[in-house]
Amino acid sequence: MQENVIPHNFSVDREMRKSIKGHGSFLLWFTGLSGSGKSTIANAVEKALVDKGIHTYILDGDNVRKGLNNNLTFSPEDRKENIRRIAEVANLMVDAGLVTLAAFVSPYEKDRENIKNILGADNYVEIFVNTPIEECERRDVKGLYAKARAGEIKDFTGVNAPYEAPQSPDVEIDTTKVTVEESVATIIAYIENKLNTDE
Repeated sequence: MQENVIPHNFSVDREMRKSIKGHGSFLLWFTGLSGSGKSTIANAVEKALVDKGIHTYILDGDNVRKGLNNNLTFSPEDRKENIRRIAEVANLMVDAGLVTLAAFVSPYEKDRENIKNILGADNYVEIFVNTPIEECERRDVKGLYAKARAGEIKDFTGVNAPYEAPQSPDVEIDTTKVTVEESVATIIAYIENKLNTDE
């Protein structure tokens, strides 16, 4: 069936969208344990970018799980499919000219490598929010670690499912050592050249 799928060549391309918006587009992928601070930092980075006039969109694990991927479980197979779908959506958003931010546990190295392959290495910035599990569990803002420890949640990353930490992320942040503001400043400095703004 795939041989009958033939992409259409449209008149407007990514470079034209970039020229209209006045900045580059790429994906910021935030990975880390539940409670590490991924969504908090991604939210703050998006706000800083919008304040600079950058066109953005944020994809978050809980939000995507309630809509696009509400038919998926947390089994290794469904986690892989969850990340694949998100990567494809992010790829469309980057093509649309948006700086796209995605905050997902994404525990498997192979899946994160697949994101990079889908987007292209130049369009992918990996941000490892490397907060120790002890701190994530201390925060436990959603009560998920307690439920996992009690056996109420299976396949929970860090408790009864593995997390494969990135070996060479583009940016690494430990929220026990730096503030949200410092994290944002580090990320903005890293992506400044990719934005290619005319400021």
